[in-house]
Amino acid sequence: MQDFGAAFGLAFHLITSGDSALTEIVLLSLRVSLTAVLLACVVGLPVGAAVAVGRFRGRGLATVILNSMMGLPPVVIGLLLYLTFSNAGPLGALELLYTPGAMIVAQAVLVAPIVAALARQVIDDLHREYDEQLRSLGVGPWRTIATVLWDARYSLLTVSLAGFGRAIAEVGAVIIVGGNINHVTRVMTTAIALETSKGDLALALALGMILISIAVAVNAGVMALKATASRSAYA
Repeated sequence: MQDFGAAFGLAFHLITSGDSALTEIVLLSLRVSLTAVLLACVVGLPVGAAVAVGRFRGRGLATVILNSMMGLPPVVIGLLLYLTFSNAGPLGALELLYTPGAMIVAQAVLVAPIVAALARQVIDDLHREYDEQLRSLGVGPWRTIATVLWDARYSLLTVSLAGFGRAIAEVGAVIIVGGNINHVTRVMTTAIALETSKGDLALALALGMILISIAVAVNAGVMALKATASRSAYA
């Protein structure tokens, strides 16, 4: 176990010197999480909008399911995807297990319900304001979905940032399907867990500082987008 003071000093040195191992881990983390959030938004935003705008039997149940899926246990999702992508699994031929692709899928599966549920709430509130006007203009359901998605774009960007914050901090599912393989699938969260267990606090602290910085940046982005949306609403 390293001395705390020396570990912090070495952690700052790793960050300021642009350590190659540290940079590789951070860049892979960003690539995996950004791709996963993009996929989650492609699926989650239309689903959330459809549930918010649609008037169909079972809409209440769909809302409950979306809200419930926000709390999916990451390790259970990781296990199910491991079984799916293993050689004996239905998608074993894709050979995704222990690759960044499997980690992207795992994060996307976890983030998509969050994006869908939050988007449903945002769009449901907006649709209540526009519903009567849109119906009087004879706007169909698909155009209505497109309209409210565009009008709620700033709020939905905050939803996407919230999804990114969830994805970048994920460890349970990605370590199961990714395996935490050095130079292949080692991301910030899994590296922190590994280096801490090994007693190498310097790299773990450096990665922790970067992860916290990203979380702060994401929250700052959410606040900035909310302020922009408020100004647009009163413009």
